[in-house]
Amino acid sequence: MSGLIPYLLFPGNAAEALHHYQGVFGGDLQLFDYAAAGRHDGPGDAVAHGQLSGLVELAGADAGADDDAVQMGGMFLSLLGTADALTLTEWFDKLAADGRVLDALQKRPWGDYDGTLVDRYGIRWLIGFHPED
Repeated sequence: MSGLIPYLLFPGNAAEALHHYQGVFGGDLQLFDYAAAGRHDGPGDAVAHGQLSGLVELAGADAGADDDAVQMGGMFLSLLGTADALTLTEWFDKLAADGRVLDALQKRPWGDYDGTLVDRYGIRWLIGFHPED
């Protein structure tokens, strides 16, 4: 395992969201439903745990009856320099599809490129790169 891995609780669409992120970032996705995990605080086919492993790692589940679904304010998931410029630009475009661009991916006065967006699941992303990387 790497260091910090965001763990997102979704409002009943964790499988859809995690499959979407696998389509954006690639990697291996494992999903375990409530029934397999022995959970009874939601539908048996709800996601009890999902893990995307690869260049970008995310984990998530469907929020249980006593859990709040993710709400992001005052933060972004940052992918600064996580991959080459072409890949990061592609990720920005894929995450922006059916989402909302807050600040376009663009060159900044200090020479780096970055941009911010909210994806279709309400997750806020900061994506950028140094042009020589």
